[in-house]
Amino acid sequence: MTKTTSGEELGKRVEELVAEHIAASRRAAEAAVERAFTSAVGVSGKTQRPARSSGGGRRRAPTEVAALGERLYEAVSLKPGEAMTVLAAQVGVSTRELNRPMTLLKGAGRVRSVGQRHLMRYFPTTSGAAEPA
Repeated sequence: MTKTTSGEELGKRVEELVAEHIAASRRAAEAAVERAFTSAVGVSGKTQRPARSSGGGRRRAPTEVAALGERLYEAVSLKPGEAMTVLAAQVGVSTRELNRPMTLLKGAGRVRSVGQRHLMRYFPTTSGAAEPA
């Protein structure tokens, strides 16, 4: 059993539905704004930084960085042209931990790098080696 409705009745019903939807959206938006302002009342003007994780963030001693650099240099000498991920696995530390030692090795002229980003490869240089007599 179907009802036939005129175009005018159909238009009126659509307008009522749209008005109900707008009213419901407005109530939801007002509630969201109210929640946002009430939760912000207890917060001070300063934003709080999250606490650091207990595992990282400590400064390594220069001797520790130098020792890691020597191990890294040996790995580069044994496997020239390898990526940092391969060298890190050989040294036994993460690639992030090798960032500073590699920077120091490159600054000292003992290692050179070729490529960019994940395609970078590392090679030992001969300028630091003793020249034959």
